[in-house]
Amino acid sequence: MTEEEIKKSSKEKEDKLDQETSKDNEEIKNKKKVSLDDKIKELEDKLKRTFAEMENQRRRFEKEKDDAFEYGGFAFAKENLSILDNLERSKQSLENDENLKNTEALKKIIEHLNIIYNDMLSIFKKNNIEPIKSINEKLDPNLHQAMLEIEDETKEVGTIVKEIQKGFLMKDRLLRPSLVGVSKKIKKKEENREEIQQNNQKKDEN
Repeated sequence: MTEEEIKKSSKEKEDKLDQETSKDNEEIKNKKKVSLDDKIKELEDKLKRTFAEMENQRRRFEKEKDDAFEYGGFAFAKENLSILDNLERSKQSLENDENLKNTEALKKIIEHLNIIYNDMLSIFKKNNIEPIKSINEKLDPNLHQAMLEIEDETKEVGTIVKEIQKGFLMKDRLLRPSLVGVSKKIKKKEENREEIQQNNQKKDEN
């Protein structure tokens, strides 16, 4: 082999080695690039999740703050309803007292009790606490609690005809339900007779 051929062969080997080295370096660069892209993507996902959690937490805090502002006096208001109940009971008790009936003293006392009662309702209203409508309304289990049934042929079945205890709402939240009596269908004599016979039959069987 001539010197020139040896040089040429050596040059070809060097070029081949350079190409392989360059190829290896390119592959390493590509791998590093892919790895960096993955890490960047992973970090972006983590940041998105962190921001989403922070936003959710901020909304929760806002809601809790608003609820505290809107309904902070909920328990206090609920307890104060007993004062209204006591005023109502006192008024009824006085009106049923045989010794006080139709006296001027009773009229004055009732008048004063009504003033106090209405003042309290006015204060409640200013604080977004209002009585639930009951009489002549259809029974709503979310607002009313039926305590008894009253026969009434002039009303549709399930209509409230008596209010035993007034219920209240604080904005859209129930402070307490109204205790009520609802209308029911009047039984005919035949139905009453059949019911009595059935009851007697059950007693005889027992």
